[in-house]
Amino acid sequence: MRPPRVVEEPYRINQRILAKQVRVVGENVEQGVYEIQQALELARGQNLDLVEISPNAVPPVCRVVDYSKFKYEQKKKQKEIKAKAQKVVIKEIRFGPNTDDHDFEFKLKHAISFLKEGAKVKAYVQFVGRAIVFKDRGLDLLNRFAKGLEEVGKVEAEPKLEGKRMSMFLAPKVVAPPKK
Repeated sequence: MRPPRVVEEPYRINQRILAKQVRVVGENVEQGVYEIQQALELARGQNLDLVEISPNAVPPVCRVVDYSKFKYEQKKKQKEIKAKAQKVVIKEIRFGPNTDDHDFEFKLKHAISFLKEGAKVKAYVQFVGRAIVFKDRGLDLLNRFAKGLEEVGKVEAEPKLEGKRMSMFLAPKVVAPPKK
């Protein structure tokens, strides 16, 4: 039989607050530094909870609030932040050590469109069999590729050889809005 799961609360509330003095904030409360017992009485008097919102402050900051409502608001804020966060897309472009000019230009155009869309680009040269002796060709190819993308992207990670693959990362350039 499995033991019951204990859910760890993110905030200390009421009797779990360890400090002797706390700074109290909240609606319908006179803000200030109180002894812990006095602060708990303030909260109980309004049928609310005392929630430690900033434990590292000196003295710790506590808010007089309905804890379940407070937790709901915090969850809602976290969801909003998560929704606003951008998801990074990485597009890969593969070369061989002997990629000719037409293929190179074609792949360069694709990389430009990817960077303009806001995606990162991972360009790599795959060495097959004995082609590994042409490491310098792969390096030249990736450097030429980075030079071709200078206007729309910047090199995030220099070309690096890992096994039979030499790769580099490029990120879109952030264009600053025009000043008024």
